[in-house]
Amino acid sequence: MQNDFFKYQAQTTPHPLAMEVSHAKGTYIYDTKGKPYLDFVAGVSACSLGHSHPKVVNAVKDQLDRYLHVMVYGEYIQKPAVELSKLIAQHLPKPLETTYLVNSGTEAIEGSIKLARRYTGRSEIIAAKKSYHGNTMGSLSLMDYEERKQPFTPLIPDIRHIKFNCDLCLNDITEKTAAVILETIQGGAGFIEPTNDYLQKVQKRCNVVGAVFILDEIQPGIGRTGKLFGFENYNCKPDIVVTGKGLGGGLPIGAFTASKEMMRCLSDNPKLGHITTFGGNPVIAAAALATLKEITASNLMAEAIEKEQLIRQHLRHKHIKSIRGRGLMLAAITDNADITNTIILRCQDQGLILFWLLFEPKAIRITPPLTISKEEIIKGCQIITTVLDSI
Repeated sequence: MQNDFFKYQAQTTPHPLAMEVSHAKGTYIYDTKGKPYLDFVAGVSACSLGHSHPKVVNAVKDQLDRYLHVMVYGEYIQKPAVELSKLIAQHLPKPLETTYLVNSGTEAIEGSIKLARRYTGRSEIIAAKKSYHGNTMGSLSLMDYEERKQPFTPLIPDIRHIKFNCDLCLNDITEKTAAVILETIQGGAGFIEPTNDYLQKVQKRCNVVGAVFILDEIQPGIGRTGKLFGFENYNCKPDIVVTGKGLGGGLPIGAFTASKEMMRCLSDNPKLGHITTFGGNPVIAAAALATLKEITASNLMAEAIEKEQLIRQHLRHKHIKSIRGRGLMLAAITDNADITNTIILRCQDQGLILFWLLFEPKAIRITPPLTISKEEIIKGCQIITTVLDSI
């Protein structure tokens, strides 16, 4: 199988981890030799309820018996998609009430860029330096990392970049700006939180100049930071909120939500302003609906903050300089990239899954399922500190 993996499946890096997966359940992934791995990554923040959560699995099985894909998005009334969109609206502040369901977070970013340009009649998009919003052409255009962008140029025009948490940079948002798009917590940069009411200030500036304020909640959303949406921690309200990853319960999904007035711009002049064949797929929508119901009806969000404190308590070591982030969206920052690489690789050998971040080479990603137990957290932290002791 490994030979076929390298021969027939496209690779994203020269040296993938190449674990051969047998099955996954709860907070563990098992390889084909039967070895269990405690999962501190959750599919890069995607498996909010862990692996094969019974409520998600049952929702999928029930929908499989009813119907799969029947029509392109937006034409037929399909109960799972309608109920999911309604539940999202019920947990967002007004007027965020209309959701466009798509297939991934990056597609939701693409849709939000189009919507902002169509709604304002402007073209300039402002993003943050060291941001990451996905890897399709529009989403890639929002990145300021030229080494990653240059091989794919030309990308979409009229993109400008400002420093995250920089008040002075707010003056770059003008009447020419269609939208400012930010990650609520910068992910690839090292889980950088907004400070000094930064997001409130961006929102206020956007209101003054008539720009659309877009928040990317693909990682911090769906309960990971102790609130259903990360921006609820920072007393601000976007004009468009983008979700993905954890919303799907392990299946691929993306969504962008705005006011009804704004979203109408994609349905006329031109018609089909945004279109997707498989967005709102009933099986995936059923899984997302079950995921969102479980997270909002349980204590998982409050427990995410308790589990954060447990990680901080048990992950103290001379080689860990800080732990950034909030809830179960955490990054342990080590002395240097070599130590980080060693920890991630050795911990996998010891049965613990960790991962990297995109732009911060010293960061260890710690984003376990929200359902992880306190005992499993302590176990994982002990593996990390034991490996650190050996360095």
